[in-house]
Amino acid sequence: MIETKKQDRLIGILGGMGPEATLDLYHHIISLTPAKRDQDHIRVLIYSNPKIPNRTEAIAGNGESPLSYLIESAKLLERGGAGVIAIPCNASHHFLPEIQAQVNIPILDMIAATCARLSELLPGVKAAGLIATLGTIQSGVYHKVLSRAGIELLTPDEGDQRAVQAGIARVKAGEHNRSTGEVFHSVGRRLVKAGANAVILGCTEVPLVFNPGEVDYVSLNSTRILAEAAVSWALGKEYIRR
Repeated sequence: MIETKKQDRLIGILGGMGPEATLDLYHHIISLTPAKRDQDHIRVLIYSNPKIPNRTEAIAGNGESPLSYLIESAKLLERGGAGVIAIPCNASHHFLPEIQAQVNIPILDMIAATCARLSELLPGVKAAGLIATLGTIQSGVYHKVLSRAGIELLTPDEGDQRAVQAGIARVKAGEHNRSTGEVFHSVGRRLVKAGANAVILGCTEVPLVFNPGEVDYVSLNSTRILAEAAVSWALGKEYIRR
């Protein structure tokens, strides 16, 4: 059996939720890789399946479960030779235990990695705000991890959450403009005013239009943090998995 060198490790991306968020993750992987030529880059296998049912609707009990699609996609990446799986969709992490049980390779935990980064950036942090889909909020994936660290999670009020949902839909429809970004910027400001020490961008569409340079608060890009975990794995360093 041929031993795979650390630098030859293959990252699997289970994407399509949505396609541009998948592309954004890959872009971050490229930018984070210490490479001076093509051959220095990490091998990546991307399976973008935009036909996976809506995660928010499923979590709310109003739509088809995406679980079988997610498991099928994960198995496809495993058969393709991936040594780890990265899923650039926060809401899908609600189903992570069930997906992990069906594959023999680790799945990177974007939620845990993002919360760990929060504690690294702001030791002793007391509260964090979350900008995410309603499904991610209702699933409690961030609540569970942050509560174990003694960190309070603040979420938008009903009106702001509707604005977040509409903003995410606009990004998915291709409206990558300042107006769409300001929806998220302003919600973040109100979360900080309510007591958040930082704001988690907990939907992979949000960073596509969110400009950290236009806000005066700490924000955490869950997509880039997932990319950092994937690159760390590929380079044989420590990483956070499910």
